[in-house]
Amino acid sequence: MIRIGNASGFYGDRFAAWREMLDAGQLDVLTGDYLAELTMLILGRDRRKDPSLGYAKTFLRQMEDCLGTALDRGVRIVTNAGGLNPAGLAEALAGLADRLGVPARIGYVTGDAVDRPGALTANAYLGAFGIAECLTAGADVVVTGRVTDASLVVGPAVAHFGWTRDDLDALAGATVAGHLLECGAQVTGGNFSFFTELPDGGHRPGFPIAEVHADGSSVITKHPGTGGAVTVETVTAQLLYEIGGPDYLGPDVVTRLDTVTLTAQGPDRVRVGGVRGMPPPPTLKVGINVLGGFRNSMTFVLCGLDVPAKAALVRGQLEAALGRDGLEFTLARTDHVNAVDTETASALLHVHLRDPDPKRAGRAFSAAAVELALASYPGCTVTTPPADATPYGVFTSDTVPQDGVPHLAVLPDGSRIPIPPPPKIPVIRDQDPRVAGESTTQFPDHHDLGEGGDSSGGERGSSNGGGRRGALGEVVGARSGDKGGDANLGVWARTEATHAWLRGWLTVDRLRELLPEIAGLDVERHELPDLRAVNFVLRGLLGQGVSASTRFDPQAKALGELLRSRIVELPTERSEVDT
Repeated sequence: MIRIGNASGFYGDRFAAWREMLDAGQLDVLTGDYLAELTMLILGRDRRKDPSLGYAKTFLRQMEDCLGTALDRGVRIVTNAGGLNPAGLAEALAGLADRLGVPARIGYVTGDAVDRPGALTANAYLGAFGIAECLTAGADVVVTGRVTDASLVVGPAVAHFGWTRDDLDALAGATVAGHLLECGAQVTGGNFSFFTELPDGGHRPGFPIAEVHADGSSVITKHPGTGGAVTVETVTAQLLYEIGGPDYLGPDVVTRLDTVTLTAQGPDRVRVGGVRGMPPPPTLKVGINVLGGFRNSMTFVLCGLDVPAKAALVRGQLEAALGRDGLEFTLARTDHVNAVDTETASALLHVHLRDPDPKRAGRAFSAAAVELALASYPGCTVTTPPADATPYGVFTSDTVPQDGVPHLAVLPDGSRIPIPPPPKIPVIRDQDPRVAGESTTQFPDHHDLGEGGDSSGGERGSSNGGGRRGALGEVVGARSGDKGGDANLGVWARTEATHAWLRGWLTVDRLRELLPEIAGLDVERHELPDLRAVNFVLRGLLGQGVSASTRFDPQAKALGELLRSRIVELPTERSEVDT
């Protein structure tokens, strides 16, 4: 096997994690994931100011402390910290290695930049074979631009085992391992619904490790003595993060998520097996960031009586001063009746303005808000100081043919090796729906399905049928996140009995009842029965993407916990649910 650890799940993750992972136990490869849609926007703005930038500068500072240790211990490093400028980061890293007196063989992967007129950034999500080429050529460190997050794990596995593009099941298994590692501590107890059950209460979860085997199966674990835990449920939670349907599309393989099986193998060890793969699509996803304009916001505190009238007064005054274009008002009713202090007696009126003009969105907006201090509702006060507008980005995506980008591996000796696209293989549909890509596990979106039996066996629950009332989160876990302007919401049951109830009860219509803000959105529902889970994709919840979103929770990270907090009629088999 090959033992691959991860030390970064995003740009800004725990700085000391690289040192912790190197010191705490044996590894063959240590990866670092720094890129997200918002990160690409940040790096694009950096590059505009200084063309030599465009990469994650934090990585260089981490390597100043860790590069020598990694080389001494034979741990190879693979990271997408190159962002928009992998060649620039590779050059800076070589200079660092020279200053430290630790000769390092550095390769990098490039070719992901795509021409999109007017875009700040436009990058195709490349696959793993460029990384593998660099490692096979002896690189100690491989720096990439925009590759899929999972490729950071798949690439080392390809190099180690010599897989070819025909080894679809192995590639799919490694893709699942990469997806589980890509968000760092989220698979070892971070952001976990049942964090109070973790041995240390979730105070400082360790970073994860995948022991990947020649057939693509893996064991997810962590270094002994580090915090958090690796359980079937912590792995399930991460597996549901930011996914869509059962087909998980990637540049090297389409991974069938409904074939994944998770098996506990002892303390902090979960085996991931059974994963099936299909040929990849003929296109690559392209993530595009454009500058959308400028934004600003102020929050008014509305205390005591007449909260709706106070909010209406502010709205009318600001619209009169600024016009209606680009203004958004959100009233958060955080106030309590007969409260004993100001904070608990207050609601919050969030006011946002987006505009192409930085002056209107900047001081003009701030001044209009501040000028209401003595001329508006009783008790008028704001929680935010006047500020200039800040630019925001709009994220979209499209596709490019696999052979439409120059995927290139630049080896430590400077050789430039083109990485050919996968062969165009038609998908052959066979009798196994889990291999063929035909999902047969979805249920029609009708309330009556949740009020009786169905051919799958198992008792179906009901929203008003004889159980006890309680928070949904007593019996299910959830994990949610962002994908451009969309969000996903994965929900898993803790027992088979609860799963039998959940899959019939939690329809799209019922989800809309529980989460009224999604009532007008297109919602997809997908089942993953081997994980006892259902996953929803909420189209358009985040508007034009994280940077442009004015939602209180702009990345939909808390959406799953909101759902778990809703009071519903729970299934009657409480003893089974609580097992």
